[in-house]
Amino acid sequence: MGFGEITAFLQPSTVCLILMKLRRLAARNALDSFTPAELRKLRGLKTPQGIQRALDRMPYNLANTAWSPRKVLAENSAHCYEGALFAAAALRANWYPPLLFDLEAEHDTDHVIAIYRQDGHWGAVAKSNFTGCRGRDPVYRTLRELALSYFHGYFNLRKERTLRRFSVPFNLKYFDSRQWMTTEKPVWFVAEHLFTIQHFPILAKGVEKNLSRVDDRLFRGECVDRATK
Repeated sequence: MGFGEITAFLQPSTVCLILMKLRRLAARNALDSFTPAELRKLRGLKTPQGIQRALDRMPYNLANTAWSPRKVLAENSAHCYEGALFAAAALRANWYPPLLFDLEAEHDTDHVIAIYRQDGHWGAVAKSNFTGCRGRDPVYRTLRELALSYFHGYFNLRKERTLRRFSVPFNLKYFDSRQWMTTEKPVWFVAEHLFTIQHFPILAKGVEKNLSRVDDRLFRGECVDRATK
């Protein structure tokens, strides 16, 4: 008798409890690659808001690296992509799925964030060198709403609004066999995979030509404490 046949005889609440315990068991097994001290640090962040505060305290990493969450813990520094990986691992340590969300831009760099769902609403944890491209509280009913919340403050140094597409969520458990959380090697393989997953347009056809440029006040506000070489 398969799992589906067994659950047909159970109450929905019992099935949900079983599935939750199975997910936690899978997460616990994956997290075994961290040392006890590393895992205590991740679990000590406790909430998405705690993870965001930890990322905000870290200096922005300007190097062209792809550190794993273990390396981010050791260096206490991260850029956007590394911050998303770290946040996904920390969310997993606190019993959320390790989900990434890719924001794709034109004439600009993409932005990768970790996302989570709470009470039916989406939120995000993110590292950015710009003020408004960091985390989001879980108030967004859809992933499109979440993506749109980044549009206004997503621009390049020519002050052009550049956000164009958002991806489906990607569960990093897909790469557990490659030790994405603790490897000492660069984790570019996750970034490369994000190019291959489905993305959806943010703007309707013809809207782009009506976009205004960012004004000086917003530009200055978004660049507060921006790290530079």
